[in-house]
Amino acid sequence: MSLIKSISGIRGTIGGRPGEGLSPLDVVKFTAAYATYIASSTTLDTRTIVVGRDARLSGPMVSDLVCATLCGMGFDVVNIGPASTPTTELAVTGERACGGIIITASHNPLQWNALKLLNEHGEFLDDAQGKQVLAIAEAEDFDFAGVERLGHVYTNNTYNRRHIEAVLALDLVDRDAIAAAGFTVAVDAVNSVGGVVIPELLRALGVKNIITLNCEPTGHFAHTPEPIPENLTDVAGLVARSGADVGFVVDPDVDRLAIIRDGGAMFGEEYTLVSIADYVLGHTPGSTVSNLSSSRALRDVTEAHGCTYTAAAVGEVNVTTEMRRTGAVIGGEGNGGIIYPALHYGRDALVGVALFLTMMARSGKRPSEIRAALPEYTIYKSKVELQPGLDVDALLARVKDKYAGERITDIDGVKIDFADSWVHLRKSNTEPIVRIYSEAHTLERARELADGIRAEILAMLG
Repeated sequence: MSLIKSISGIRGTIGGRPGEGLSPLDVVKFTAAYATYIASSTTLDTRTIVVGRDARLSGPMVSDLVCATLCGMGFDVVNIGPASTPTTELAVTGERACGGIIITASHNPLQWNALKLLNEHGEFLDDAQGKQVLAIAEAEDFDFAGVERLGHVYTNNTYNRRHIEAVLALDLVDRDAIAAAGFTVAVDAVNSVGGVVIPELLRALGVKNIITLNCEPTGHFAHTPEPIPENLTDVAGLVARSGADVGFVVDPDVDRLAIIRDGGAMFGEEYTLVSIADYVLGHTPGSTVSNLSSSRALRDVTEAHGCTYTAAAVGEVNVTTEMRRTGAVIGGEGNGGIIYPALHYGRDALVGVALFLTMMARSGKRPSEIRAALPEYTIYKSKVELQPGLDVDALLARVKDKYAGERITDIDGVKIDFADSWVHLRKSNTEPIVRIYSEAHTLERARELADGIRAEILAMLG
């Protein structure tokens, strides 16, 4: 069994002994710790917290525990039921709540679940805030409310509709153009909450021909839920056989968007953000942000529009922080995560679908044509296993010194930017390994870069 404590929440496998998996006792402890932190830090005069969940099998049980614990801590709960991560984020501000808990393990398999923790802005806690929650939980430093101060649970099932209405109201979403295009769209939602909200969004956008696959929110994931190519062969075949204009795939909590091209080929998860940023920048010039391990194609597209690109440390909260600092008009992560501040500061597959379909409708281009017009890069991933106890920071410092003549970024590990490629080294917080990400114009060159750096690290280690 596994239990992983991080700044953004608590994630683990269901069952097992307390402290070894995400047991009911762990759910109560970390929920109470979060409520304690929120009570001491919120600037609002309410004591309301929003709770939403994906469709995984353990969701109802964990949700009941979370809601009861929050009531026991003296908070009222607005339970929006099965809902996407971005929908829950929007509900926090919609309810003027002082926080939110999303019950989802995102792309992890069905035996996992997690508590993802939001602040009063509907955004993930930052590093310092998350550490405070973990410290409270470790010390079990929380007091439950007396009987006269217990909270209550209120149910609100309107937020899917309100989320969709907010997407349709965006200036760069053109429902009329999408409806007139007569698209046929395939959807794979891995039998989670996206199976409800994505088809509902498509209908609201005027799409009449919708082909659904794995859209029953049963929580029995039809395939490994991470939306990467090896898990998407069925929907790719469906797009090819049906002649669909495009296919959309979301993960269980609908914050990542993968696209299938006409003909069934993968669009590439890195290029979800790149393509939509190209469309947005064509209408609203401004800066962009992605994390250090995301494709250089976003920088190329941004600079082609005469705008400025900035890289952030890996992690959604780091990206959104940098986006606020630079006033970015769009940003996100290379895993298919679109962050569009005109709607909210959170990864959101719904806004990605709407903007991509608008781009198709207004340009008259098919996904294969859109993809062909973008800069071509390939990312390769590798790792180096280390002896436990090794000083990884000292090792990365040696790599940094060796490549001092190149452009170096060290806000998150060490990234080395070459003229037409890069390598990013990051230490794991849970395993004695260094992860190696490399990107070049071809897979062969990217692999060569990663293998070269890996060999140098092994030589340094003797």
